[in-house]
Amino acid sequence: MIWMLLAAAFLVPVRTMGLAANRYTQKQLDALADRVGKTFWLAPAEGQTPVFLDAPAATASSFRPAADDSFVITDLAGRSSNDPYYAVTFQSGKVGYISPEAFHEALNLTILSIDPRADEKEEEEKRESEEKDRVEWIKSQPWSAAVKEAAIKRQPLPGLKTTEVKKVMGPPLRMTKLRGPSKVAEEHWFYRGGSVLIFHNGLLSRIENVQKK
Repeated sequence: MIWMLLAAAFLVPVRTMGLAANRYTQKQLDALADRVGKTFWLAPAEGQTPVFLDAPAATASSFRPAADDSFVITDLAGRSSNDPYYAVTFQSGKVGYISPEAFHEALNLTILSIDPRADEKEEEEKRESEEKDRVEWIKSQPWSAAVKEAAIKRQPLPGLKTTEVKKVMGPPLRMTKLRGPSKVAEEHWFYRGGSVLIFHNGLLSRIENVQKK
């Protein structure tokens, strides 16, 4: 933690009136420019995102971006005059500016270098990919249009095999196996929402809906 604070202090000297032209060394400007091209995400604190400017000047009008927005640092504006501002482009398309001081104050608080929804997005992409594969598999089967349409809606019709139902519905929450008086092998597959799929000798026989009491 101490070395991070020291690094930040090195990168961002304190603004002093009348000395703006000398407040950054070339090495410090190079270090600030290293962030150009990198993406950052917003994490509201107390319901507010950090303040950005409409122009690279302290007197420019300001705005707060949307909480779910992200941005890419596209340039280090004002470098030639030794009065740098990060120029950023938000995912929404809006362009803004933020001083290195304000950026470092917000970094790891309201500005993050890692997408806070990365795991959630990865899971969502995984579900979308699995759903696409499921639908494509159903369409490739030698079934009637009615059977395919029902299967896409996760409404398997009687006569499907256990392997086919698993492709259509996914694995059940739990299964029970039993053998009735007629010695016919029977399986009950339980799904979320109360649906129970009943199989006889490996073929779907019927679907029952168990109402939760």
